[in-house]
Amino acid sequence: MASEDSTASGQENEQHKGAGDSAVGPPKELLVRHPLQSRWALWYLKADRNKEWEDCLKMVSLFDTVEDFWALYNHIQTASGLNWGSDYYLFKEGIKPMWEDDSNVKGGRWLVVVDKQRRTQLLDYYWLELLMAIVGEQFEDLGEYICGAVVNVRQKGDKVSLWTRDASRDDVNTRIGLVLKAKLDIPDSEPLRYEVHKDSSVRTSSMVKPRIMIPNKEATATTTR
Repeated sequence: MASEDSTASGQENEQHKGAGDSAVGPPKELLVRHPLQSRWALWYLKADRNKEWEDCLKMVSLFDTVEDFWALYNHIQTASGLNWGSDYYLFKEGIKPMWEDDSNVKGGRWLVVVDKQRRTQLLDYYWLELLMAIVGEQFEDLGEYICGAVVNVRQKGDKVSLWTRDASRDDVNTRIGLVLKAKLDIPDSEPLRYEVHKDSSVRTSSMVKPRIMIPNKEATATTTR
């Protein structure tokens, strides 16, 4: 007959064995991936006057899960940490971040100009909120009209923009602009402009006449009369 000591020892070994088995590998919840509705490509551009624009553009990474998005974002330089003349572009896979791409050629962009006096507080906030909104499909049922997002880091003034594929759809683009305004918590005192890519490409001055503005100054003026 086995002694009480040997029985107790056997039970202890079984307990240790069970504990060891359960501790192998990370918990299942850490292995779960949360897929995004689209696959996205992050591009980076560092300006170089000795090179063609397209030669300065480099793809950084592709991702299609929430976890990979955060792994990428936490690994790269923030927008405010980029050198002057640099850009980040986040576009759906298969869409190049240029006006000439088939998905962009008939489109336009919502433009947010970052207040130079509040650059430290606003630039990274605007950029991250915009990224989370587009990869998280937070633009209601309008995701199919969205191509990507851009941040331009410039000494004369930074810009953040959201590109859409069809500039003729004023109804769609207005709805997208209203969501963008809410997500970035932009006050009415800082109007948003929707510019058509073709107008920007043939502009003769630094300003492009917007196709849409939020808030609509004309509508506001009519209401207050």
